[in-house]
Amino acid sequence: FPEMALPRWKNLLQTTKKRILQQRRLSLYNGAHGYEEELIKKKLQQFSGGSINLCKEGNGIGILTLNNPKLMNAFTGTMMVELQERVTELENWKDGKGLIIHGAGNTFCSGSDLNAVKKISNSQASDGMNMCMFMQNTLTRLTRLPLISVALVQGKAFGGGAELTTACDFRLMTPGSEIRFVHKHMGLVPGWGGAARLVRIVGSGAALQLLGGAARVDPERALRLGLSEETLPSSDETTALGEARAWLSQYTEGPTSVIRAVKKVVTAGRELPLEAALRTEKDIFGTVWGGPANLQALVRRPKHK
Repeated sequence: FPEMALPRWKNLLQTTKKRILQQRRLSLYNGAHGYEEELIKKKLQQFSGGSINLCKEGNGIGILTLNNPKLMNAFTGTMMVELQERVTELENWKDGKGLIIHGAGNTFCSGSDLNAVKKISNSQASDGMNMCMFMQNTLTRLTRLPLISVALVQGKAFGGGAELTTACDFRLMTPGSEIRFVHKHMGLVPGWGGAARLVRIVGSGAALQLLGGAARVDPERALRLGLSEETLPSSDETTALGEARAWLSQYTEGPTSVIRAVKKVVTAGRELPLEAALRTEKDIFGTVWGGPANLQALVRRPKHK
């Protein structure tokens, strides 16, 4: 019997290990894909300006600010690298439950800084591909964070800025704001994963319209498409941020372990084949079953009324 049990046990260990690695394997690309991370980081760091700021609040909500107002918060090379650093910080933030992404100076983000893009496109062909892989890696990790995330869209979210909104779980828009996938006018398609995510949010027909028509999506149309959850009453930066906080708190209220587990089971359900998703759900269920929140709830409410 032990001889027969051993291979089964080894198998089980391997599949468990594989599953943990799947969840942990945050990088989509590696050397086998011709991806040279250190090289592209060095190149990106030559294009400086702006910053990505993170403020972690005591209630478990993080505020990530794109800060390059003189270029409508366009991503410079150093901002791309800083975004990766902030995402790493958020991955290590054990008390985090929610995340709001917004832009400084009453606008969201106008995509990539064209000066940097021009210089990168004039150098080696592989640089553009490496930038694309670098940003896909970062935004995929952002999407998989065990935090419930919302993009607060004020002013314009164009190009890469529109793609960034799709890396959040939800989008809130303010009066007069717009989301626009302008890639077609640049002779491009999204390269930061925005198309793949957009299809999952609005469906392939609407995604074709938005990409093929480079259409302006105002708050009303975004609501109709299911691209936005709500249009906030205020377009003032500070007020809108307060409103986004209040909106997000309905989902982040409660014990950290439970909120994070909720996000993890949804991520597994979206990304994994059914059987793997079910097994992952069982594992995550195991982390909260009999936990403090579960036991308190049983004491507090023995019966549902």
